[in-house]
This record gives sequence, C-alpha cells and structure tokens, in this order.
Amino acid sequence: MGRAIVMLVSLACYAAFFASFVYLVGWVGAFDFMPTHVDKGLSASMGTAIAINIGLVALFGLQHSIMARQGFKAAWTKIVPQSLERSFYCLATAIVLAAMFVWWHPIEGNLWLVENPLLRNVIYGVFFFGWAFLFVATLLLNHFELFGLQQAWHYLQSKAAAPHTLKTPLLYKWVRHPIQTGVFIAIWATPDMTYGHLLFAVGYTIYIYIGLHYEEQDLVEEFGEDYIEYRRKVGKIIPGIGKQA
Repeated sequence: MGRAIVMLVSLACYAAFFASFVYLVGWVGAFDFMPTHVDKGLSASMGTAIAINIGLVALFGLQHSIMARQGFKAAWTKIVPQSLERSFYCLATAIVLAAMFVWWHPIEGNLWLVENPLLRNVIYGVFFFGWAFLFVATLLLNHFELFGLQQAWHYLQSKAAAPHTLKTPLLYKWVRHPIQTGVFIAIWATPDMTYGHLLFAVGYTIYIYIGLHYEEQDLVEEFGEDYIEYRRKVGKIIPGIGKQA
C-alpha cells in the first residue's frame, strides 16, 4: 500500500472515530436534539431490551480489549500494515459504537430524576468535565499516536518511531488511567438516571475494570519494574484507590 494512501486511510479512520466520539457524548447525555440516545431508540419488551443492550456493551468490551492485546496485534499486522494497526482499531471502535447508537433499546423507569434546574446544570457541568478530562488525558500522552495518525505520518516520512518510555504527566500523577476516569465521571453524571442509562453505566464500569486488568498486564510486560513501582504509588482510576503492590 502506497505511503500517501496509508496516510489518507489513517485520516479517514480518525475522522470516523472522532465523529463517533462526538455522537457518543450527545448519546450518553441524552440530549433531545440527538436522533438516538441512551433514552431514545428502538422499543422492545424489557427482557429483550436488556439482552440486546448487554450484548452491545459486551461487543464494545470485546472489540476494545481483544484488539488491544499483543497476540492479536501480532496476527493482525500480518494482514494489515503495521502503520495502520491503530487506525483500524479506531475504525472498529467507531463501527461498534455506531451499532450501539442504532440498536440500543431504551428501558423506561428512573433510579433518580433531578428536577431542580440549578442542580441539573451542575450535574451537566460534571458530565462535560468528565469528557474534557478524558480529552486532556489523550493530549498529555500523545493524542495522535493514540489514534493512529502518528504511525501513518512516520510511515509517510519513512521515519522510525521512537521507543516507548513510561510517561506520567500531570493527570497521570493522580491516576494511572485518567482516560477511563473521564469516561467514568461522564457516564454516571446524569440528572436522569433511567434504567437503560443505568445498564449502560454499570456495564461500561465492569468493562473498565476487566479491560484495565489485561491492559496493565501488557504495561508491566512492556515497562517492567518501572510500571510496577508506578502502580504501587498511584491509584487506578480514582486518586489514592486501586494501588497495587
């Protein structure tokens, strides 16, 4: 595959992922102007809705975790260029999210419903803070490498990537996984916790802890004692909580 084509494919994958991420913010926020969201979509009996929704969350978790493992990457890069491995990961994430947006089944009923306008605005402020926290966390490491653009750019320039080193800038001194911290804040900060939203929040929280278990195994293998020492000192997704000896 030509170098310029690799760069264009990577840009297209990034655009697809970015569009799905923006939609995800509105989808989780359940804003009325959204075509679909966590509380607006297809209808079915409660049992069917729960089964389908659990399947969609599980699909996201499996795609996100399996494609991130080193064994999968080694096999996958025998089929696709190494320079596009991360881009295709992002594209697959966008496709899975699109499936969730289309086939999610809202479940009526509320665990809580905040009606006070001021308090609703405060909660929405926390919601947007969570997404902003996530975005800043990607910038603090390497946003463009995380989403595959840097790999394609290096390939375009016939430039080798620098070896990875363990970096813990700013937010990473508070928690080991601030990207997931941001998601955790955003999915739980809602003034209208419907049962459908609750299922999504619980399901994604379970995925976070399962996924991070395997991710940290890879990080220990990559960075060795440096990462082991880092996780002794810093909490996982909540400051001070989840330190590991």
